[in-house]
Amino acid sequence: MELDILFVNPNAKKENYGPLASEFAGIEPPVWCGLKAAYAREKGLKVGIIDAEVENISPQQTAEKISRLKPLLVDIVVMGINPSASSTPKMGAVEEIIERLNKIDPDLKTVLTGIHPSALPEQTLQQEGVDFIAQGESFESIYKLAETIKSGENNYNINGIWYKENSKIKSNLPPSIIKNIDELPFVAWDLLPMDKYRAHNWHCLHDLDNRSPYAAIYTSLGCPFNCTYCNIHSMYDGKPGIRYRNPKIVVDELELLNKKYRVKNIKILDELFVLKEDRVTQICDMINERNLEFNIWAYSRIDTVNKRILKKMKSAGINWLCYGIESGSQKVRKDVHKSQFGRELIKTAIKMTHDAGIYVIGNFMFGLPEDDMETMQETLNLAKELNCEYVNFYTVMAYPGSQLFEEAKRKRIRLPDSWLGYSQLSRETTPLPNKYLTSEQILEFRDKAFNEYFSNPEYLEMINEKFGKKAVEHIKKMLMHKLERDILR
Repeated sequence: MELDILFVNPNAKKENYGPLASEFAGIEPPVWCGLKAAYAREKGLKVGIIDAEVENISPQQTAEKISRLKPLLVDIVVMGINPSASSTPKMGAVEEIIERLNKIDPDLKTVLTGIHPSALPEQTLQQEGVDFIAQGESFESIYKLAETIKSGENNYNINGIWYKENSKIKSNLPPSIIKNIDELPFVAWDLLPMDKYRAHNWHCLHDLDNRSPYAAIYTSLGCPFNCTYCNIHSMYDGKPGIRYRNPKIVVDELELLNKKYRVKNIKILDELFVLKEDRVTQICDMINERNLEFNIWAYSRIDTVNKRILKKMKSAGINWLCYGIESGSQKVRKDVHKSQFGRELIKTAIKMTHDAGIYVIGNFMFGLPEDDMETMQETLNLAKELNCEYVNFYTVMAYPGSQLFEEAKRKRIRLPDSWLGYSQLSRETTPLPNKYLTSEQILEFRDKAFNEYFSNPEYLEMINEKFGKKAVEHIKKMLMHKLERDILR
């Protein structure tokens, strides 16, 4: 079958996760590949997906596989399942795929989509040897681009499309978003090897031998907030906002995943799932009415939970909630528009969550603009006091598309030398320095904090009580894999 569009998820897992890639990190389905493939297929186009990450093939092997399939258009989707943090770090693999494709099949038409090319369309088009950039969600623009190529026309006057004409860069009107996202079909799960996807290690601490199959879905698109370190709005129309799917449609897709693909481990991808209590309640009630059994995790906010909604979520199999706590310092949080809650409310929300039988992933950041050694220590102290079942310790990155990126360029602040430098766990990781701290100081503190948290006797005792000795040994084994950091050598 000749393909009209081939959607590609590039593999940069080893470079991004280092020694943690093989056993500890999740293997997550390329949801944006699946969404766009389903949309184009519903419009009548022939589509396919290469998930180079789950196949664990190199950029060179990916290019050769693309060339053998001979699609009319190749959409390389620069988008991970943690959207804001996993787009730019994929660009190294993208560059290699494009370079190889241009050598072995120079007539093949290529387009890049996702947060990074959406944030830097002109620069990406200049640097990467690609034919087109499609900004934003790009459902309609990719479909129209494929139809244009199929017809043999050279009229690329399509909203959201950037291209070159006689070496000059051309752009069209900005893309529009799909206002009613119930118009979007389910992810094209049938085009993905569902049995090969694997939940993150912490998601299955209760049953580490059964992390597959695994899936992720959206119940909404967008975010109503405007944190300075986040670049998610580049994927949409550049503005804060949120669009909801009908709860029934959400649960219909969950039921499909559960019944047809035997999926129990689920990530709800929404930037913020627990925002409207009545809507969350509807989804949970329908999950229970259909007797669906899940192990779900989702993002919440400290100031959007209460005992009622926590009890309801637990009953529906939402066993983990991720809270963006970010800093132990109110001053630091206020500077990044995250001051709506204080330390006492944080403690109250975490206790309520635990009392409901739900586990907590705490997200913390080191190197925020007002951070210094003292406030970073405050953050670590708070994390240890809360004793969450898992934590993510991030360093601040000025991701393309974020306010911090624009400010760093304006002030000529040091940025990473390569796109892999934006990865949190790579050798090349180079955090954004601030007026008090160097990149090296921030990264060194983060790595020491990670080891201190996960080797803390109180933490390991809690893990043993809740998940057993096997989980404790797993955590200890994780700590044995030391990350190599070029800037700290």
